[in-house]
Amino acid sequence: MADRSSSRNPWLFIPSLYFAEGLPYAIINIVSTLLYVNMGVPNDAMAKWTSWLMWPWILKPLWAPLVDAYATKRRWMLAMHAAMAICCAAAGLLLSSQHFFLLTFIAFFIGAFISATYDIAADGFYMLALNERDQALYNGFRAGFYRLAMVFASGVLVYLAGKLEVSTGSIAHSWTIVLFTAAAIFLAALGYHSVMLPHPPSDHSSRDSKTRRSASYLDILRAYFRQERIGVVVAFIVFYRLGEAMLLKLVQPFLKQGREVGGLGLSTSEVGIVYGTVGILALIGGGILGGYLIAKYGLRRCLWPFVITMHLPDLFFVYLAYVQPSITWAYPLVALEQFGYGLGFTIFTVYLMYSAEGEYKTSHYAISTGIMAFGMWLATYWSGDLQKYFGYQKFFIMVCFLTIPGMLTIPFLPGKDRRQELESRKAER
Repeated sequence: MADRSSSRNPWLFIPSLYFAEGLPYAIINIVSTLLYVNMGVPNDAMAKWTSWLMWPWILKPLWAPLVDAYATKRRWMLAMHAAMAICCAAAGLLLSSQHFFLLTFIAFFIGAFISATYDIAADGFYMLALNERDQALYNGFRAGFYRLAMVFASGVLVYLAGKLEVSTGSIAHSWTIVLFTAAAIFLAALGYHSVMLPHPPSDHSSRDSKTRRSASYLDILRAYFRQERIGVVVAFIVFYRLGEAMLLKLVQPFLKQGREVGGLGLSTSEVGIVYGTVGILALIGGGILGGYLIAKYGLRRCLWPFVITMHLPDLFFVYLAYVQPSITWAYPLVALEQFGYGLGFTIFTVYLMYSAEGEYKTSHYAISTGIMAFGMWLATYWSGDLQKYFGYQKFFIMVCFLTIPGMLTIPFLPGKDRRQELESRKAER
């Protein structure tokens, strides 16, 4: 039995593994913003409080060794499925409480730690369950199913909430049903993965080497911060998504809120279609095309075109805020902005992978993504206050200007010659 289950066709678990990774992230960081807006929470309070939900992903590298030390990655993932189902169900029940905002925020914050822990275990399991060739082969597919989960959460679930709002006449009840639906999905994932996940022989805990691992973790941190021009690299990671992070936090409230307060006045279901479905599908398309073009032409040739393509469409939201056109214009402009974001985010992640070289490549990449999450927290924490003070029109202008600091760091990034060498080798192949 152990031998038969030690390996399986990756198509039996890779799609569900990464769909289950993307779903809680989308619910906690994207769907929750619209939930709170619909429940009457002001933008400034919503943005400031929900920005704290990023902290488990910021701190994720700090407790990653514990996941490796205790139990198997497989057991961690199954436990996180069950825990996430409980959190979603609890949040749904608490929506009817008088203190729903505080109580559901606590549930989502706990869920964020659960989701970040699942990320650690799932990425580790991916490397243990697949050989190096299959890791490369399925890398694009795992990213695609992760994004598909975002489509499902911000599209299907939000659309369902909108329809239920109309049919039941209760915002709280409609979102309770949606969160219960999410809980049921995690329970289904628990049942499916308990049967279909393989048992890689190398997937085991390593409690006996805790001391050695702690020491090596300090070595990893020292090695990371001793890299060439690490200050520039950190500045690039923090500032590159500064404007985009502020935009992402307020897009759904902007689409949802009435025209009298500067929004577009779409219904919840329309927001689910415009941003959660069409927008995310465009994002996926941009990411797939970006990966293909980088593989074909190299990082250096794609860098500035992708960076500009990511940031220039932010001007579309300036137009939407000033003109407040019909929903007909919202579809193509949101889709184009998300498509450009897909291209720009792809070049960003590829740079992080290229710069994470040497003995601690995986850990250095994890640290970089933690710094990225910290930069996004900095941006989203103040976004609600800025929007409330300046209004949507000036806020989106400010977003456009805040894309500049990240671009200014690009000419000073280290290792250009090394990356060009890697690109030329790929071109020769």
